[in-house]
Amino acid sequence: MVRIDEIESGIFRLSIFSTESGFQYNVFLVRDEEPLLYHTGPKSLFPQFSQAVDNLIDLNDLRWISYSHFESDECGALNGWLTIAPQAEAIIGMVGAAVNGEFAIRPIRPLQDNEVFSTGKRSFRYLRTPHLPHGWDAGFLFEETGRILFTSDLFHQNGDVEPITEASLVDRFQHVLRNFQGPFSNYIPYTLHTEQMLRRLADLQPKTLAVMHGSSYKGDGKRAIEELIQVFKENL
Repeated sequence: MVRIDEIESGIFRLSIFSTESGFQYNVFLVRDEEPLLYHTGPKSLFPQFSQAVDNLIDLNDLRWISYSHFESDECGALNGWLTIAPQAEAIIGMVGAAVNGEFAIRPIRPLQDNEVFSTGKRSFRYLRTPHLPHGWDAGFLFEETGRILFTSDLFHQNGDVEPITEASLVDRFQHVLRNFQGPFSNYIPYTLHTEQMLRRLADLQPKTLAVMHGSSYKGDGKRAIEELIQVFKENL
């Protein structure tokens, strides 16, 4: 079952809790003149997510599909969405479009670092962040109108948690980092450039953090990311 919550005006968080993984899979729909979907969800959850989106917009109107990096929960269902939404176009960073683009059934529009595009009333800036959260193709979208940062795996939390909170997410995220074991123990790499990239995100002063796994956050996003920097230093 998909839970749907409007976390900002016209921005919907669609969430499925997986008992197998122990955490939520969240995709975000931006309802605008040219609707945008952020994250596709894994292929196995496409029927549920697509039905939920169909309840919010006409799928023929879906125009943009974006995600952070090449991974099954980020873009596994991309071709499913491209099939049922004939006007839709994937829009991601140049590296992702170049190295993984052939898996898509239609050409992907590449974005340069700091490039801005519009969906109508909303304006999105692409920020290239190699290996943050992971993958050299990684990047983030920042919605400038409402100051909303789509954070992918940053601030990951386990459990079937509330849709959005004003409480700090740092303790929950730190718990995830400390408890991933075995092949998942290096969930997020820490490089010489990690802090610099996080500070760039913090300087955007986001008001909302749209989180892929777990609760989204409303409040002082700059402070939240600065707290995250300290968690990275202590745990990675």
